[in-house]
Amino acid sequence: MVSWPTVPLLKPFRALRYDVEAAGPLDELVAPPYDVVTPEAHARLEARSPWNVVRLVRPSSPDEAASLLADWQERGVLVREERPAVWLLEEEFTGPDEVPRTRRGIVARVRLHPYGDGVVLPHEGTFAEPKEARLRLLRATRTKLSPIFLLHHGSAPAPDGEPELQAELDGVVSRLWRLDAAAAIEEIRAGVTGPILIADGHHRYETALRFHEEDGSEETTHVLAVLVGKDDAGLEIFPTHRLTAGSVPVLDGRFRQTPLGGPAEAGAALAAAARDRAAFVLLRPEGAALVEAPDHGLDTAFVDALPLGEVGYTASSAEAERAVASGEATAAFLVRAPTVEQVEAFARSGERMPPKSTYFFPKLTSGLLLSPFDE
Repeated sequence: MVSWPTVPLLKPFRALRYDVEAAGPLDELVAPPYDVVTPEAHARLEARSPWNVVRLVRPSSPDEAASLLADWQERGVLVREERPAVWLLEEEFTGPDEVPRTRRGIVARVRLHPYGDGVVLPHEGTFAEPKEARLRLLRATRTKLSPIFLLHHGSAPAPDGEPELQAELDGVVSRLWRLDAAAAIEEIRAGVTGPILIADGHHRYETALRFHEEDGSEETTHVLAVLVGKDDAGLEIFPTHRLTAGSVPVLDGRFRQTPLGGPAEAGAALAAAARDRAAFVLLRPEGAALVEAPDHGLDTAFVDALPLGEVGYTASSAEAERAVASGEATAAFLVRAPTVEQVEAFARSGERMPPKSTYFFPKLTSGLLLSPFDE
């Protein structure tokens, strides 16, 4: 049995943040995390403001990001908090299912632990190339530019009063309250219980671990994170569907296939499928079918085990349907999102889900708070 560490897992931090008097409205300065910034979105965000954080989180080079970071601080565009604090984050949004939600979390520095310690646990696999790119950026900037999304077994207290910061990005309203009193910080620390699960940011967490191993300083022992309670009312996992532009493999007799009237029936068919076995909806130009696997497991694992070529991903079933109808994709595989319980079971067992098995919507907004490696 893993024992909870005696060294405090959470630390307050002196945030580096935008001065809106110098930089302009915060709405024009924030961006999504680097992994969902398309070239089109990058150009749009750059056009919003010369100070938009996308220039740091997705720069043309790590050296450029470091240069901009130093320049913006010298100009007073980015300013440093005088007192260390933890922050309460509230995100108000409408999900892909058109349901409005509010998600609450805690923003703090979280002590890095190798996965083998059993304190912070992954649930998805990672790719080497993104980690190398993030490592070069960490070396150049020595700053935690975007928070990692973590789950724990506690909860965030309800905020009180008006928020210190507020920004809207793509329909998601983020509000932040600062807590810098010692008693409030200790209460927050006591309310965080493990194990801690990485919801989103596996590449950044593993990169931070590697950076700390090569740097070896106490300053790099923590990573910036948002911790959300696993039972938070606003926490929801959405599916990531698969597309292929290659040939579609013939499914053998192990798979039970039920023809559907069309893509419009896909959602209801998946919702009605038993959770004790994997299932997905196969969309092809000639029709749709519910496919049920012979064994229990994740929908994504069974789809990813098929010999597919030219695989793409989308969180939108409507986008998947459009791609097939237009001929952009030869087929789409609509899957169900895993439950939080499934995510935790994988994490505790030491297994990894296939990459892009979970979509914790919304992604955390970048640019609200930054945390330099100097504390």
